[in-house]
Amino acid sequence: MWNRVGDTLLAEFSDVTDVEQITRILTRLLLAAVLGGVLGYEREHQGKAAGIRTHMLVAIGAALFVLVPQQAGMEIADQSRVIQGIVTGIGFLGAGAIIKHRSEEDVKGLTTAAGVWLTGAIGIACGLGRESTAILSTLLALIVLAMVPRLVDRKR
Repeated sequence: MWNRVGDTLLAEFSDVTDVEQITRILTRLLLAAVLGGVLGYEREHQGKAAGIRTHMLVAIGAALFVLVPQQAGMEIADQSRVIQGIVTGIGFLGAGAIIKHRSEEDVKGLTTAAGVWLTGAIGIACGLGRESTAILSTLLALIVLAMVPRLVDRKR
């Protein structure tokens, strides 16, 4: 009986078969966490509701949602539907960050919502093994979040 239990447990953990695969999984998920954390740190530093942990979890979750089907050998067309679901789901998450006050011009949280959505896209890039794209996108996002407000303030 214990042999069957042991064999069953081994079979359950057989989705990762070699060191290369473990390295690939860790690289993609850790990079997603780090890049999400960088964007989350910037938002938290600005006093926004969605901070480091939120951005890290969104990025890791998005990466995992595309990594697992890819490991399972899912066709590209089917993976695109998974990505569509992620984009929609994160859109709903971001919508929770948007607050509209009585005045139509007084809307808060749009940048936070857009940032969470972008973080999901960066997580997807990491999960698909597009690490350079994810890093460049994160750098561009940081430039937008840090520099654009300064430019806007100068023109006022």
